[in-house]
Amino acid sequence: MAMNSVNTNLGAMVALQSLNKTNDALSATQKRVSTGLRVSDAKDDGAAYAVAQTVRADVSGLTSANEQLGGTKGILDTTLSALNKVSTSMSDIKAVMVKLADDTINADQRAQYETQYEALRTQVQNYITDATYNGRTLLSTDTASGGGDINTTRNEQATFYTLSAVDGATDLVVAAAPADAATAQTALQTGGDFETVMNAINDALNVFGSDSNYIDKQISYNNEKMDSLNSGLGALVDADLAKESAKLQALQIRQQLGTQSLSIANQAPQALMSLFKG
Repeated sequence: MAMNSVNTNLGAMVALQSLNKTNDALSATQKRVSTGLRVSDAKDDGAAYAVAQTVRADVSGLTSANEQLGGTKGILDTTLSALNKVSTSMSDIKAVMVKLADDTINADQRAQYETQYEALRTQVQNYITDATYNGRTLLSTDTASGGGDINTTRNEQATFYTLSAVDGATDLVVAAAPADAATAQTALQTGGDFETVMNAINDALNVFGSDSNYIDKQISYNNEKMDSLNSGLGALVDADLAKESAKLQALQIRQQLGTQSLSIANQAPQALMSLFKG
């Protein structure tokens, strides 16, 4: 190929190719610096970007699961508060029940104790009825009124964790005030109404307390898992900004030099004009 040609400027072609490569590298580096990511879209690294999107979806799922668990925790905390009140009221009910079991009290005293007993019994019913959170309750099995079992998602796979509701109105409320001492004595005996209800309340406290403890631990585990996923995601797609900053400066200098080299190469054919001067 003729080196002295005005049609083909080999030097300019080489300089332009080098400058284009520098510009491409500079554009990629500027993208990393501006986004903070080594892989910000599929064009940067298709495989890494696909993995990153999967991890981001998992993190999003875990975030949503924790939000749902937070709502369920609100239902459980409300339920436990009500059950604690019910349990305390049952102690007061037993104290009155023991007095009603005494056959030596007169009719007026019995009437007063029965009134006190019914007031405490109404308190228990009110605690159970009011134990709702966002329209849901675990102290009723009536789904039409917001009761029934609750299935909450606990992880990014939407795996269910089930909380079983109890029939509070039936199982957690003692019978009406006993009409006589014998009825009160029977209620207080092993297998009697009071003991049966008290056992049901204690069982509910145990179950819902365990559920609440589990949900706290699941939320904590999900948070730790999200931290691990985000750490791995960062290692996969984050840019080393210190390295990219140094590279950016080097490429800017190469761009300037490449531009100058192209300018010099473009002027080379003008030197041939001197051959035609007389």
